[in-house]
Amino acid sequence: MYFSGHQFLQVRKDPWAFALRTLSGFRANQGLLLAGAVAYYALLSIVPMLILTVIALSHFVEQQALLQTLGRYLEWLVPGQSRAIVAELANFLAHRDVLGWVLLASMLFFSSLAFSVLESAMSVIFHHRVLIRRRHYLISAAIPYGYILSLGLGVLLVTLVAGSLQAMGKQDVEFLWRTWSLDGLSGALLYLLGFAGEIFVLTSVYLVMPVGRPSLHHALIGAVAAALLWEISRHALTWYFATLSQIGAVYGSLTTAIAVLLSLEVAAALLLLGAQVISEYERLADHALTDPPKGFTTPAS
Repeated sequence: MYFSGHQFLQVRKDPWAFALRTLSGFRANQGLLLAGAVAYYALLSIVPMLILTVIALSHFVEQQALLQTLGRYLEWLVPGQSRAIVAELANFLAHRDVLGWVLLASMLFFSSLAFSVLESAMSVIFHHRVLIRRRHYLISAAIPYGYILSLGLGVLLVTLVAGSLQAMGKQDVEFLWRTWSLDGLSGALLYLLGFAGEIFVLTSVYLVMPVGRPSLHHALIGAVAAALLWEISRHALTWYFATLSQIGAVYGSLTTAIAVLLSLEVAAALLLLGAQVISEYERLADHALTDPPKGFTTPAS
C-alpha cells in the first residue's frame, strides 16, 4: 500500500514536524531565490507561449473562443491581470501578418526559457537525486518544447470542454413543476475543470522536471499541497489588488508587469514548496523526522 510505509507513519505521527522540516529545507535550498528566477523567466515566456498557442490552435478552434478560455483560466495564474494579457494577445493576433520566421523562432526560444530554469530549480530541490544520476542534455533541451506542445493540446481540450459546459449553462431543466437554470451547475463544473487541470499540470511537472521520476502518489501529494495553497493565495491576491493595493499609483504604466511578476513569484514559490514536500517525503526513507534537513551546497562551500 502507498501509505503504509515508513515515511507515512512518521508524517502521520507528527505532521507539524514534517511541515517545519519542509519549510526548513525550502529555506536551506534558497527556495524564494529560486522562485524569483523562475518567475522572471516565466514573465518572459508567458506571452510568446500564449501567442504561439493561439496561432496554432486558431486553425482548429474559433479564435474568440480560445481567447475567452485563456482569459478565464489565466485568472488562476495571474489573478486580476488576465484581461490585460488577453487584450495584448488579441492586438498581436490582429497584426499576425508581421510574424516572420525570425520572430517565430525567437518566440519559441523565449517560450522555453521558463521550463529550462524550472528544471534547474528542481535540480536544487531534488539535489539528493542529482548526486546519484544526471539527465542527458538532449533530454533537458527537448523537455521545454514537449511541454509547450502538451500545454497547447491541453488548451485545445479545455476550450472544447468549456464551450460545451457554457452551452449547458444556457439551458433550463423543468423538475417538480419548476424551471431550474443550469448556469450554477455549469459554473461549478468549469471551476472543477480548472482545479483538476491545475492538479494534473502540477503532477506532470513533479513527474517530468526533476531528475529521476518519482512515484505517481508522491507527485500527487506535492501537487495537491501546492494546488490548495495556491487556491488560498490567488484569492488573497485578488482581494489585495482589488482593495488595498496602491500598485498603480507607484508603478504607473508598469503596473500590469509588476502585478503579473508578483503573482508568478508567489505561484513559483508554492510550486517549489510542493517539490520540497516530495523531496522531504522521499528522504524520510533514510532519515528520521527529527534529523535536520540539509540544503543544497556546492563543492566550494
